[in-house]
Amino acid sequence: MITREIRLTAQITGTPTPDHFTVAKTEVDGEVLVRTDRIGLAATYLELMRADCTIPVPAWQPGQRVGVATIGTVVRSTSPELEVGDLVQSMSGWSEYSAGPAASYVKLSRELYADPGYYLGQGPTAFYGMAEVAGAGEGDVVFVSGAAGGVGSLAGQIAKCLGAARVIGSAGSPAKADHLVNELGYDAAFDYHDGSTADRLRELAPEGISVFFDVVGGEQYEGALQVARPGARFALCGSLSSQLGDATERFPRPDRAAAEAKGVELLPFSCHHTPDQIAAWHDHFSTWLNDGRFVYPQTVVEGGIEDVPQAFLALLRGAYRGNVSVRLS
Repeated sequence: MITREIRLTAQITGTPTPDHFTVAKTEVDGEVLVRTDRIGLAATYLELMRADCTIPVPAWQPGQRVGVATIGTVVRSTSPELEVGDLVQSMSGWSEYSAGPAASYVKLSRELYADPGYYLGQGPTAFYGMAEVAGAGEGDVVFVSGAAGGVGSLAGQIAKCLGAARVIGSAGSPAKADHLVNELGYDAAFDYHDGSTADRLRELAPEGISVFFDVVGGEQYEGALQVARPGARFALCGSLSSQLGDATERFPRPDRAAAEAKGVELLPFSCHHTPDQIAAWHDHFSTWLNDGRFVYPQTVVEGGIEDVPQAFLALLRGAYRGNVSVRLS
């Protein structure tokens, strides 16, 4: 059948614009045909659109469909493994329909979550970074940068569920900071535009922080380092404060000498996860949701395939809260 998809017109070297994307028609055919229902969006995808991509996977090339995580429904199948009506997840990307061998799709339970969009959240990254890398637990004082985003909005709640004594988040506006405290259960939060990070953390964590989950880098990393306790663990997930520019500017090297002088562990980690890591997240996430201990913050954008690039660019501008997905109409 003929479907529409979004392709990259050119690899991005500066600020992304709508001109970097185009709608194209293509034919899809295979053992299984799947209608795309939801498309996940994340700031991480910007890196895969660059010629100097620093993520250890092949960057997307001009003329190639943007291939990201999606949720869809099987509409035709010749495979005994998948039936018409099954809910599946794949990396089929920004396309109305996809097709391929049954092995390229993962069958999902419709009963596990009230909203299938929950499968598209960035929970595996948040859980692995907070629970396994940082080892957050009883008594920890935790600071999460970029806490209103898809990863940060989950990371702080994970820390609370793991027994952290106090969780503090930074966000890009007073409204987002209030959202963290009043809706997501953070103990305190601040707008990072309102004074230096170090000064705000000294007010909110006078005895220092023992865990830092960083998705921003830059001044917020430096501020966290100033107030870190000896032996603090820094789980370094990303560097959104400098995501534009060349690779060196986007991912500046953290000051290891200063960290070592304070006995701080710098723990960078990958956002690509094993099946076991993903399963561990869904096991904990579904339990916490059922127990009423967790809120899943998400923004669902309604539209057609042609609206996906604009939604992605809006995400990069900080227009949304939590995990973001597009529900195709």
